[in-house]
Amino acid sequence: MQHLPDLPSEVSPEEPVPMPLPQVSEAELAPAARIGAFLFKNRGWLPILFLGIPLFARGDTAGVRWLIGGLLLVLGELFRLAGVAAAGTTTRRRSRRVQNLVTYGIFSWTRNPLYIGNFFVWVGFCVISGVLWFLPFAVLIFAAEYSFIVRFEEGVLESTFGRQYLDYKNCVPRWLPKKPDEPAPGDHDWRGALKSEISTFIQYAVLIVAFAIKGYLTR
Repeated sequence: MQHLPDLPSEVSPEEPVPMPLPQVSEAELAPAARIGAFLFKNRGWLPILFLGIPLFARGDTAGVRWLIGGLLLVLGELFRLAGVAAAGTTTRRRSRRVQNLVTYGIFSWTRNPLYIGNFFVWVGFCVISGVLWFLPFAVLIFAAEYSFIVRFEEGVLESTFGRQYLDYKNCVPRWLPKKPDEPAPGDHDWRGALKSEISTFIQYAVLIVAFAIKGYLTR
């Protein structure tokens, strides 16, 4: 006859053995990370600040601005596609649950490729709008918000992966891409990335039409 394994005296066989809670890192509990947690859950509102003023403020949408802004859009989307192809659709998450630590591909160059891509995209639209006086403010807004968000994400990753993440963090820069000494191997799902970005492409198209209409009406 099979016997149940010995249990602690204070726990009855009918009660489940409590599972230990995951340890939360000091980095995740820091004040900056707590602010970042709030901004992380509400980061979908950031484009309103970036696009509201450029859409309605007066600006010269000359052809050269469309060219420069378009190149910035392409550059930003390339960063985004590379990040989504490596990490998958989990990059769109709104929770702190992370299953895998992705350290290959574009993530071996920089720890935040999607946010870098977002930066180039929104700056590109700002250039297209011709409201160039807003550019410094857009950069400051973006830098402030995403600095807090990244502090939160780094704290979560440290809580989840511990030393594995810290080693990665010490080798790969937070923002400015740096070519790795030895590229880490990993799979990329480019088709899945393109499919995941369809909604983003639609947003680009809508905004391009909106700025084109603005340029036509302000001639």
